[in-house]
Amino acid sequence: MSEPDVVRTALRFVNEINRHDVPAMLSLMSDDHEFVDSLGHSLRGKERLREGWTTYFGLFPDYRILIEDHLQIGIIVGMFGSASGTAAVGVELPPSRRWKIPAAWKAVVRDERVEKWQVYADNEPAWKAMDVKRV
Repeated sequence: MSEPDVVRTALRFVNEINRHDVPAMLSLMSDDHEFVDSLGHSLRGKERLREGWTTYFGLFPDYRILIEDHLQIGIIVGMFGSASGTAAVGVELPPSRRWKIPAAWKAVVRDERVEKWQVYADNEPAWKAMDVKRV
């Protein structure tokens, strides 16, 4: 796989996240895909990720990733920018529940599939928007 294809696959994955198209996201994942959140917790496998992303998009119906820059080394793509969303309250998206945070992502891409998606961000603003008290 050429270097531009690695980047293209990672950016397509971001595009499908922004569209909240879980089936399209799954089509870009390897069978043993691993997701690692910003606290180091991981989920592995497409079925677990189908459930995880569907739940996440329910919590933050307008979740978006904005990539401002990226770099690529071999099969690894680092992406830098911000994530934003609004914590859903019933069917409402009140402005007071909106958050935006600087973030980075690491994608490991092999054979046009994302093997690993890792998030680096401070999720405190998202927890605060949901009125979750962290200990």
